[in-house]
Amino acid sequence: MDTTASVQTRDGRTLAYLEVGDPGGPLVLHNHGGPSSRLEARLFAAAAVRHGLRFVGVDRPGIGRSSPQKERTYSGWADDLVVIADALGHREFGVTGWSEGGPWALAAAAYVDPERLRHVSSIAGGSYGAFGDNWAAAHMSKIDALGGFLALHFEPGFRLMYAALGITAEHFRGTYAKQLRQAVNPYDAALLAVPEVEAAFCESSAECFAQGSDGLVRDAEMLYRRWAFDVGAIERTVHMWHGDDDTLVPPFINRTVAERMPGAVGHEVKGAGHFVALGAADGILGIAAKELGAR
Repeated sequence: MDTTASVQTRDGRTLAYLEVGDPGGPLVLHNHGGPSSRLEARLFAAAAVRHGLRFVGVDRPGIGRSSPQKERTYSGWADDLVVIADALGHREFGVTGWSEGGPWALAAAAYVDPERLRHVSSIAGGSYGAFGDNWAAAHMSKIDALGGFLALHFEPGFRLMYAALGITAEHFRGTYAKQLRQAVNPYDAALLAVPEVEAAFCESSAECFAQGSDGLVRDAEMLYRRWAFDVGAIERTVHMWHGDDDTLVPPFINRTVAERMPGAVGHEVKGAGHFVALGAADGILGIAAKELGAR
């Protein structure tokens, strides 16, 4: 446990993952945020143990230790998640996704057979392309709205933004953590004030850039463009978690997604910010454990 391993996809790519929790428990595949990586799973390790879950964080293509992929699609990532579940010996599994990982969890809900995918949670998801290109720009912070504009209209600028972020995350972790604390609400700042949490989060962010920033750029670009699937057609149960004081992904975004998704079960946490994924980890994984039949 807590060591990096990998599986091979049908087209010969490598997908790196890190496993925490109970090795004998039901499988949950976690979609990390951005900038982040498979190492994000460590932040959920204690809760995974408490709820008897085999919790596995997976690097998306070009991020961390996973191979780049020339053509990225939401359905293709859903297929990759099934490949990982098969390789780990699980017929049934669940998925979670935090921040930029939220849309990839929703993609799994859209494309994976419900007989196999038994639980889905999107946590403070960056659902920027759910209803059109950068559809919620008017509700976003100036920097995120700018990022969306650059992603859609000026890719060199978008790449430069992420390259600079990568340098800070990799080589100036103290500055990276300080900037993050200044951008979040008191709920989040209190969580980040725990040295072990800050260290694990910063390490996961730095690992995102192990192959440079291209993987994250391509990942984020897809979030801002109109998605290839319709959340309004997802009728299976999907748990939508967010804090009502999220300063990074405005609550309006996930409230709207939940309102328009027939199968959504909303979980709005009062006073919580973007790090509701950690503050409410027991609630999130407790529901996952129940739906997956953990001991």
